[in-house]
Amino acid sequence: MKLSSYINANSEKILTAWDSFAETLFPAAAGMNRKSLRDHAKQMLLAIAVDIDTPQNEIEGVEKSLGHATDKFPASAASIHGTLRENSGFTLVQLTAEFRALRASVLRLWLAEIAVFDKDVTEDIVRFNEAVDQALAESAVTFADRSGETRDRFLAILGHDLRTPLSAISMAGLLLTRSPEDASRNVATGQRLSRSAATMTAMVNDLLEYSRTQLGGKMPIAPQSCDMGEIAQAAINDARLANPECVFELELGKELVGEFDAVRVQQVIMNLLANAAQYRQAHTAVHAALSGNHDSVCVSVCNEGTPILPESLKTIFSAMVQLAVGEESAGRPSTSMGLGLFVAREIALAHGGSIDVTSTAQGGTVFSVKLPKHQ
Repeated sequence: MKLSSYINANSEKILTAWDSFAETLFPAAAGMNRKSLRDHAKQMLLAIAVDIDTPQNEIEGVEKSLGHATDKFPASAASIHGTLRENSGFTLVQLTAEFRALRASVLRLWLAEIAVFDKDVTEDIVRFNEAVDQALAESAVTFADRSGETRDRFLAILGHDLRTPLSAISMAGLLLTRSPEDASRNVATGQRLSRSAATMTAMVNDLLEYSRTQLGGKMPIAPQSCDMGEIAQAAINDARLANPECVFELELGKELVGEFDAVRVQQVIMNLLANAAQYRQAHTAVHAALSGNHDSVCVSVCNEGTPILPESLKTIFSAMVQLAVGEESAGRPSTSMGLGLFVAREIALAHGGSIDVTSTAQGGTVFSVKLPKHQ
């Protein structure tokens, strides 16, 4: 049986192997359903089968093997797949691995049914490899383009967000030099300096943690016995300093002592509080609640506001994702770097825990972090 005919007749068997491999690509695959994991795999597979049977000359074969024919398929299934995988937080290495696994699965299944390895089989293998390389090139091009756009937007947002607290610090310093004997004004100016410094510190911490994950994989932690209630209270204090216009409420349960990296967990809670403050409805409070049992501690942060769209929930923990701010949201404009929730997820995973989100008009938006007590 020709390889193209085998692909058409056994596409579901091949795609099942694709699903099984895609499920292993963490953390991007975490929480994705089977449809999202499969994405455009079937369309790509059928396009490869068509490509195998399409006549081509030697020059066209060389161009395809070098990935020089990508401009012919600007909206192919493979190119769309590259864009969607970047949106979902996959890495370029993971994208490449998907095609490597697809190639191996197809050839292993097909060759097991080949009785005679002749010239036609060799030709099919060559054409198949060319088609897979072409699909990979198309996916990689759109993935890289999307990644570049995201990086440029991130740098623009970073410059904008840093400029605001820096301007406040500069203005506060000028006021202090002009009115050294005005105690009440100095107190207000000092508070402004503290808020700006807290904002910049949070941004720099997120940047450092993001860079660490990109350079060294899993985020390192140093867990020690500590009280999650004390960690949460410290995060609340920082959140109040950075967001004086927002009311933060803290509800502490029992059994909150465990082995955690206190500095990083405080950063998780602070990021969730800051996110909730930004997207809350005007004149509403942000509520944090902690509960524990023998094995784990759960931290939840809730705010009232416009529900997050289902499609946004799929990518909300990816790096450099910014959500639109509704008119009734009371926080600052939607110019955040999109790293806070990404960093929160990485820290939770490093502790062997998890982070989830639900968002409805009735229950508000609730982020829940569950961490095991013993590392």
